[in-house]
Amino acid sequence: MSITLIIIGITALVSINCFSNRSLFDKLLFNAYSVSHQKQWYRVFSHALVHGDWMHLGVNMVVLWSFGTSVERYFNANFGFKGTILFIILYIGGVAFATASALLKHKDNYYYNSVGASGAVGAVLFASVLLNPMSSIYLFFIPIGIPAFIFGPLYIAYEVYMSKRSSDNIAHDAHYWGAVFGFILPILFEPKLFLAFINQIF
Repeated sequence: MSITLIIIGITALVSINCFSNRSLFDKLLFNAYSVSHQKQWYRVFSHALVHGDWMHLGVNMVVLWSFGTSVERYFNANFGFKGTILFIILYIGGVAFATASALLKHKDNYYYNSVGASGAVGAVLFASVLLNPMSSIYLFFIPIGIPAFIFGPLYIAYEVYMSKRSSDNIAHDAHYWGAVFGFILPILFEPKLFLAFINQIF
């Protein structure tokens, strides 16, 4: 069975449960202070199962389904069983890597919380950019597809800019660190993928 669909199913079940169970929501969310000072390290991973609302959950799961299935299929076709392990590491590692920056920055801030699988989803999205740089990515408000290799740098630039502005409640740093992890991890596993990425563009 598809790992992508399993992740979506588990995330949806936990998130929907947390919509009406504030105690569970608070127990699973990422709180940098609790991780750093109370050693609740599970929060580094558990917060990816929790979302703020239906829109937050829906967008993340649609993006994960759209790109996760193709990335998973590529990994399985080219790496066999190791491909399944690589995909799991990509997703779970994306959660941790995307959260590391916030942990270091806010470890003494009791009031800093975050939820959502955006870092992990970003990792999967950018693994797809690496594998299929000439594919088209469609945004909700732009009817014309953007080539993945162009979308990637634009996405990173936007997230870095928004992170510096700090004008909303979105963890933009998790978005771009997750993306960086997702692009680099497959290359570390199979360095030839970067050459293939370059060859597809040029």
